[in-house]
Amino acid sequence: MILVYSLGGSILAGCDAKSLQEYADALRHLSEEHQIYAVVGGGRIAREYIEKARALGAPEIFCDLIGIEATKLNSALLVAALGSAASQEVPSSYAQAVCLACPGRVVVMGGVAPGQTTDAVAALLAEYVRADRLIIATSVDGVYTADPERDPKAQRIGSMTHRELSRMAAQTEMKAGSRSPIDPLAAKIIERSAIPTSIVLGSNIENLKKGALGGHTGTEIRQG
Repeated sequence: MILVYSLGGSILAGCDAKSLQEYADALRHLSEEHQIYAVVGGGRIAREYIEKARALGAPEIFCDLIGIEATKLNSALLVAALGSAASQEVPSSYAQAVCLACPGRVVVMGGVAPGQTTDAVAALLAEYVRADRLIIATSVDGVYTADPERDPKAQRIGSMTHRELSRMAAQTEMKAGSRSPIDPLAAKIIERSAIPTSIVLGSNIENLKKGALGGHTGTEIRQG
């Protein structure tokens, strides 16, 4: 199978070296039987720099560019952890990502263009490579009816259609460094391509496998 992962930067960048190596080992193991692409987010580093730039009066596109650079730093960390199991070049385009792909080797990339989160990049990459599945590993264990950090009555949604995801995501604010299970652009791409998608808790390394092969407890996005 062709699997595309969107890995939240807050998950990877917040890891110590041992935990980061465990993520890399999980991806390496999956790459023995599947073609793996991993798109890495900017996480805390991106948000800190974006907030400072915004406070200094920088326009949103400039903040986006700062975030993209942070994703490339986090991508480089994952490449270092994967070693020979990864392409040593971080691609800057979807076509380049495909050129770098080969059996047993993980392709790692970060942000591509202003106005796009790495979830959107992962969705576009999944569409470009005709992926069998997109796995979004984030800081929450799926999509909720409300923000679980603010609303104690929020309930996790076990499964939903592509259209339902798109409608829910449309309520998300599009802003550099925005925190949300998935952004509107990514949701629309997933909907238009009907990409089978899992949204799982990224801090559980087992979910890298379960999100692709089944058994996860997150949210499954399916055709209506």
